[in-house]
Amino acid sequence: MIHCICMVQEGQIAPAQEQALRRDTADFARRHFGSAPEFNWVTVGAGDGFTEAKPSNSVIVSMNADRSLAPSQREPLLRELCEIWERGAELSPNEVVTVIRDPQ
Repeated sequence: MIHCICMVQEGQIAPAQEQALRRDTADFARRHFGSAPEFNWVTVGAGDGFTEAKPSNSVIVSMNADRSLAPSQREPLLRELCEIWERGAELSPNEVVTVIRDPQ
């Protein structure tokens, strides 16, 4: 099973954006790992997340792969997942952290 943890800041993602991000992230997982992920969507409360002593705008998207990945395979997948979230959440590359973990 593919698991995906999405950590976003409260009020950062509108409901329509969340729906589109879930869809596009699921499409990504199906294309590359053969199945849609199970989502754990975590909303960080207002005033609870900080970057450089300022309220954070960052999102973290962490997904496991269905197989071990070599760095040459992982890097383009991370780039693609990051671009999905940059577009969908209207964030800069500096505000999106993506992780693709090997299976346990």
